[in-house]
Amino acid sequence: MHVIVVGAGISGLSTAWSLVKKGASVTLLEQGPIPNPLSASGDQHRIIRRAYGGQGGYQRRISEAYDAWDEMWGDVGSKHLVETGFLLLSQEPGDEAEEYREGLVQGGYAFEDMSSVETAARYPFVDPDTIRFGAVSAEGGVLLCQKIAVSLRDWLRKAGADVRENCRVASLDAENGVVRLENGEELTSDRVVVTAGAWVLGLLPELGTSLTTYRTAVAYLVPPEDLRSHWEKAPVILDVGGKVDGYVLPPVAGTGLKVGAGIHKRKSEPDQDRVAAPGEGTIVRNYFGPPFARIEEYRVSDVVTCAYTFTADTHFFVREVGKVIAVSACSGHGYKFGAAVGRRIASGILNNKVDDARIWLEARD
Repeated sequence: MHVIVVGAGISGLSTAWSLVKKGASVTLLEQGPIPNPLSASGDQHRIIRRAYGGQGGYQRRISEAYDAWDEMWGDVGSKHLVETGFLLLSQEPGDEAEEYREGLVQGGYAFEDMSSVETAARYPFVDPDTIRFGAVSAEGGVLLCQKIAVSLRDWLRKAGADVRENCRVASLDAENGVVRLENGEELTSDRVVVTAGAWVLGLLPELGTSLTTYRTAVAYLVPPEDLRSHWEKAPVILDVGGKVDGYVLPPVAGTGLKVGAGIHKRKSEPDQDRVAAPGEGTIVRNYFGPPFARIEEYRVSDVVTCAYTFTADTHFFVREVGKVIAVSACSGHGYKFGAAVGRRIASGILNNKVDDARIWLEARD
């Protein structure tokens, strides 16, 4: 079977990886370089964690995600995961941090509760007067996106896949499995997998009833010198509590201290407004004071814009259109499942059970 994969973010790379391992012939098309700095998978690092609040289906699927990543590390010869553990900080009753904690309780997963004073003693960058409690788990950490993309790209080429960078798709003939490139070339396949992230609606506009594209931004910060070593040893902060939907990735393995907030997003086309606005990094930084003390002393070193597709309920999305399978494992939390998504989609294609893959990705059980 010949499969064309459109889009070389983590879902596309992982799907190609799994298809090749299962004996399929694969052509992987990416509109930019691999990794593409404009893609949702092109940033320095992403979170993997167990806590999921009310989305217990995804919480349970993390075990398979870890298994798939371990399989991938074995193939590419490097483990691009730094196991930092994760931290929750609650500022208000019923905030998202508390919801995540309750999900861990309901699932029977281990973690340690800390008072506000205990939290600040362990993590001196936290202002104890602004939080109700902290909760920390040893399970979870940082996935190194750019290293993963390079490793998979090189592995696929060595394994015989046709990997094409800077190769933009102009249109699809879904019924016949034909992909038309901007240079006029036509490629035909048995199946086409579209993992084009925020660009999917340009190829399959009919999916606009289910998917919405948003533009957001993350900021990289340089902490005060006396807090630098504490951040270098810090866990991922899954949620900082309050109303900003804020998360933090520590500076590990050559990455920077990254902060992002779920409230900092707006509807946008994927190529629109991709240069950060003046002062945007300061706006993102300031979402984090509280719960962090001395937030004005953190220098903004970089701001990176991102584009994502979201479903209304933030579950993942799979849709068959003729010979095309559109996959959007995004909604702001897809990267951690990337290797498992690839395995599930590949198995669905080769076993003619794509709906089984859809059920797994939607995680409604």
